[in-house]
Amino acid sequence: MEINLISDTVTKPTPGMLDAMMSAKVGDDVFKNDPSVNALEDKVAKMFNKEAALFFPSGTMTNQTAIKLHTNPGDQLICDKYAHVYNYEGGGVSFNSGVSCKLVDGYRGMMTAEQVVSAINPPDFYHSPLTTLVCIENTANKGGGACWDFAQLKRIKSVCNEHNLGYHLDGARLWNALVAKNEEAANYGNLFDTISVCLSKGLGCPVGSVLVGNDADIQRAMRIRKVFGGGMRQAGFLAAAAIYALDHQVARLAEDHQRAKEIGAVLERLAYIKTVEPIETNIIIFELDENQMGAEEFLRRLKENQVEIIGMGQGKLRIVTHLDYTDQKHERFLTILNEL
Repeated sequence: MEINLISDTVTKPTPGMLDAMMSAKVGDDVFKNDPSVNALEDKVAKMFNKEAALFFPSGTMTNQTAIKLHTNPGDQLICDKYAHVYNYEGGGVSFNSGVSCKLVDGYRGMMTAEQVVSAINPPDFYHSPLTTLVCIENTANKGGGACWDFAQLKRIKSVCNEHNLGYHLDGARLWNALVAKNEEAANYGNLFDTISVCLSKGLGCPVGSVLVGNDADIQRAMRIRKVFGGGMRQAGFLAAAAIYALDHQVARLAEDHQRAKEIGAVLERLAYIKTVEPIETNIIIFELDENQMGAEEFLRRLKENQVEIIGMGQGKLRIVTHLDYTDQKHERFLTILNEL
């Protein structure tokens, strides 16, 4: 039995999702004539109480588009040192927008309003980059799927308003945070200028992310998406998968969270595990006691048992639970951990 816990991006479409895809009504989305894509964009915009939305091939492209919307070349954005836009988007902040990042040393990928204030460059001091944007990632991937405190997000919004800064949310795993904390999507839409939400992680879609914002920003985003090469033709087959996922596969994220916590509980009892970071959603980040077992040996022995996880560098390992990680696989994995 193969058990792939590298990421929640490894899932395959469910039978119901495949049926929805095969029966989708499609057109040419570059001309905005694909009814399924239009329906998805309308659905997600309404969920977040935003005026408009735009479907993209990837979450990286949605984030990069949002950054370009809110900045000019030479500007600077503020984000946590663990942020996806800084660590995992191929340097796109500088390549696509000519923007630099002011990194904040937050807690598990989350920073405070006070830290944001300290990171803002004086706007009349032309020797330093002009600060124009704050980027948040919820849940914080490198922080172990950590969920932001909404009150802190509101305090940061007040800072953005006071200093005339854009406010973007990389919500690649926002669905997980909404389920874990029983929060409403519309509250996030009311707070942020733009939000990127991913459909191919926890929701199990094969492809796709959506950017939401006001009408003017989404009109500009269409042009940026074109420049980035993100226009798709009969994308309705993918949009139909996303609509199905939003209707049927959001609440079940709680199952992924529960299994992740059960894995964490087992890891904490094992002599060869040094630390396990707090677990709120579907990501487990942990370190080995190198005196007991090295990371290379641990990964090799897991692979011998047909289990794959991923290393994050600096001695940290990551496990991500997801739609295709069943109860049967879960019980098998826990047994393997106990027997290593």
